[in-house]
Amino acid sequence: MPAIAIPKREADPVKRKLKRLGLYDGKRRPKREGELVLLPVLNPEEVRKLGYEVLAVDLPLRPERQIYKNLESVLAERLTPEELAHLRRYDVVGDIAVTQIPPELEHRVDDIVWGLRKVHPFLKVIARKGFHEGAFRIRDYSIIWGEHRLATVHKENRVMLRVDLSKAFFNPRMKGERYRLAQLVEDGERILIPFAGVLPYALVIASYKAVKITAIELNKEAYKLGIENLELNRKNLKGEIEFIHGDAFEILPKLTTFNRVISPTPRGVDALALTLSRAERWLHYYDFVHEDEISAFKERILRECEKLGKECEVRIKKVSDFKPHVFKVCADVKILEKE
Repeated sequence: MPAIAIPKREADPVKRKLKRLGLYDGKRRPKREGELVLLPVLNPEEVRKLGYEVLAVDLPLRPERQIYKNLESVLAERLTPEELAHLRRYDVVGDIAVTQIPPELEHRVDDIVWGLRKVHPFLKVIARKGFHEGAFRIRDYSIIWGEHRLATVHKENRVMLRVDLSKAFFNPRMKGERYRLAQLVEDGERILIPFAGVLPYALVIASYKAVKITAIELNKEAYKLGIENLELNRKNLKGEIEFIHGDAFEILPKLTTFNRVISPTPRGVDALALTLSRAERWLHYYDFVHEDEISAFKERILRECEKLGKECEVRIKKVSDFKPHVFKVCADVKILEKE
C-alpha cells in the first residue's frame, strides 16, 4: 500500500496538503518510525508529481467508526441528496443513540438505523425523539432498534453518569460547557448549582477541582440518579458535593451566598434574580434566546445587577442551536468588587 515518509516536523502541513488535494488515505493510520512519519496516500502517480518518493508500506486500517466523519457520509450510498438534506442531528448517551426522523424520511428508518450502527458499533439501543412532557422536560421516546430500555451509563469528562432518559433530563451536548466551567473554577471555591439534574455539572467540576458544591434538584427521579452517581464517582472526586432534593425557588432564599453560581436553567424558567442574588463573584446563567434578543438579554442582566446593588460585567456565549435563530446561551456574569 502506498505511503510517503516525511520528517516529523513537516508531517502535519504535508498531511493537510494531501487532504486538500484528495490524495490522503484516511482509511489507514499514519505510523511513526524514528524521526519520520509514514503517511498513507492515494494515487501514487499524482503524489510522485508533487516530488515525494512513494513507498510500499503496510499501514493498519482505522476502525470503521473513525473512517466516517458523520452519518451523512455513511448514508450517502443509500439515500438521495434530497433525502440526506433532511437528516437531523442525533445524540449518543452511553450506548443509546437518540435521533429525530422527519416525515420526509419515514420510509428510511431502517437505513438510518443501519447507518447509526455503522458509525457507532457499540450501540445497544436506538430511540426516536418525541416531545417534551411535564415540568421536568422529560421527552417521550420510542425505541426503533435494540434493547427496550432508556437507562444507561454515560461517560464524560472523567465521570460516569447513570442516566434514564424516561425519568430525567440529560443533555450530552453540554459536555464541552461542563469542561469549560471546570477549568474556570479554582480550588477552594464554594459553588451553588440549582436545577442540578443527575449531577453532570457538579460531578465534572468536583472531579477536577477541590471545591464545595451545593446542588439542588426538584425531580425525585433525577435526585435518586444523582445520589447513585455520587457513589459511582466518589473515589475519583477532589471536591465535595451536598445534594438537596427540593425546589430551588424555596431553598435558595434560605441559603448564604456562594463564590460562584451555575444555573443550567430549564427552558421557560426565570431564575435570573434569584441566582444572581446568591452569587458573590460569578454567575453562569443559561437561557434560550433569539439571536435578535441577545443584546436585550445582556441589558436585562445588567439592570438586574443594578437592582441588587452589584456592578457587573456580562459576556454572552452561544452554546448550541435550539431551533432556527434561537440559541442556548450562557451569560458569564462577573461581579466586580466595589472600590
